[in-house]
Amino acid sequence: MENKSSAHYQRLFRQRLRDQGLVKKEVWILPENAQALLAVERKLRQPFEGLAPVEKDGEMSMPQIWNARSLCQALLATELFSSGEASVELLEGAEPSLHVTMREYGDLPLFIALSGEQILVEALLWPQSEVTDVQAFNEEVLLSRQLFPLSSIGLETGLGGERFYMMFGALSATSILSNVIYEIETLASNVIRATEAYEGYLKAQA
Repeated sequence: MENKSSAHYQRLFRQRLRDQGLVKKEVWILPENAQALLAVERKLRQPFEGLAPVEKDGEMSMPQIWNARSLCQALLATELFSSGEASVELLEGAEPSLHVTMREYGDLPLFIALSGEQILVEALLWPQSEVTDVQAFNEEVLLSRQLFPLSSIGLETGLGGERFYMMFGALSATSILSNVIYEIETLASNVIRATEAYEGYLKAQA
């Protein structure tokens, strides 16, 4: 699979929103209200007459502890995946994982790993080689971590020794399914927001 930076998916995401007739508006909020804003934003992308309450009336059922196969089957039955807004694929192996494609975000790929009592959802941001000033960028990431609720940014070394910035979120393997969905949607949104927030540190794309 070809690795594409989050800037590629950001461009596709923005174009898709424009095609839907949506416009970008800047808001100023307290950092602790970021999660609430994300939920409200998703509601406001729907026609007014179709708005549904942000609060959930009930929780989705789940097994006691998720594994890759059971989580994949459960996700396929949710509205996010059954509607085609996202797709999920089970990746078999010594440690099975999930590959999620977020159609709404320009086919942004996410990966879900389940290990012991933890679910890890992650996405590639960009190679370290695309950052113009690594030290300044790393400092900025540490100073602005509160901008991305439920998500963190780290470095991973890929094949060949190249380093990549990754965004990830973690939750318990006993989490209710609605919380897993929320983690997936939040991470996808945060990847796009991170690309916008840090684009000044990235080399210009040809």
